[in-house]
Amino acid sequence: VSKLLGHLANDEASLRKAGVAASATAAIQSSNFGSVGSKNADDVVVVSALRTAIGKARKGAFKDTTPDDLLTAVFKAVVEQGKVDPKELGDVVVGNVQTVGAYSLPARTSQFRAGFPETVGVRAVNRQCSSGLQAVASIASEIKSGYIDAGIGAGVESMTNGGNPGDPSSLPPMNLGEIFENPLAAAALTPMGMTSETVAERYGITREEQDKMAAESHRRALKAQKEGRFNDEIVPVKVTTEDADGNEKEVVIAKDDGPREGTTEEGLAKLKPAFKKGGSTTAGNASQVSDGAAAVLLMRRSKAESLGVPIIGVF
Repeated sequence: VSKLLGHLANDEASLRKAGVAASATAAIQSSNFGSVGSKNADDVVVVSALRTAIGKARKGAFKDTTPDDLLTAVFKAVVEQGKVDPKELGDVVVGNVQTVGAYSLPARTSQFRAGFPETVGVRAVNRQCSSGLQAVASIASEIKSGYIDAGIGAGVESMTNGGNPGDPSSLPPMNLGEIFENPLAAAALTPMGMTSETVAERYGITREEQDKMAAESHRRALKAQKEGRFNDEIVPVKVTTEDADGNEKEVVIAKDDGPREGTTEEGLAKLKPAFKKGGSTTAGNASQVSDGAAAVLLMRRSKAESLGVPIIGVF
C-alpha cells in the first residue's frame, strides 16, 4: 500500500495528464460540504452506520441466507440506533453489483419489512466495487442540494447467490464481437484477479510483499476480533443454516468469517497463483468473495439537531 501511495504521490505528471489535480477533490469537498473542523447547519452528518458480519460466499455464515434478509437487518438497525422514525427519511439508495437489476425490487421489499412507510423512496445503483460508497455519496448529495433532509445509503452483496465472478455464463447479454474490436471496451472485461496481477507487475509489488501484507492483515483482524473492536458496528443476524447432511439449525451470526487463525507467510508462500501462470495473486493473499450488508443513515445537521439524534460523523 505504501509503495502504491508513494508512486501516486510522486507521479504528478500522470495525474495531471489524467485530469486529476492533487488539490481538486479537497477543494470540491471544502466548497460543497464544508471544511474539516467547522460546523454548519447544512452539514451532512452521519447519525448511524452499521453492518452485518461478512460471510464467505457459498460456504460461510450466510450461504443459506438471502441478501434481502441481510438488508432488512441493517435497515432496522440503523433507524433503531439513530433513534429515527423511518417516516423522516426522504430517500434510500442501495448499492449492489452481482444480482439482477442491482437488487432494486428486493431492496424495496426490505424497506417494508424493516417498517419503513411507502412514502420513503428507494433506488439501486451499480458502480461495481464502489456501489455502496456511491449509494452513501448519492444520499449526501441529495441532502446537500436540498432535495431531502435525511436518507440511507446502503450496500448489499450475496456472492453466494449473485453469480460467479469470471464465469462467462454470468455476464449480461452484449455484443462481444464488437466489444473485442474496441481496446477500452475489451479491457473493461478484465477480471479483478488479472487486474491485481497487472498492478503488481506495473508497480513492482512482489509475491513476498503481498503474502506479508496478507498475513499481517489476518493477524490484526484476529486481534481486533478478540478485543471486541468490531462488536459495536456489527448487527447480529439470526439465520437458519444447513449442514452437509441437510440438518437445519438457527444461529446468530455476529462475527466475520474472513480472519483465519494460523495464517503465516510461510503457509501462504505454498499456494499456487490463482489467475495467471507464474503470477503473484493467490487465494491466500487476495480478498475473498463475500456475503453481507451495511447501511449509513445521514442527515442535514439542522435536522439532526432538531430531532435530538446522535451525530457520530460528518460527510
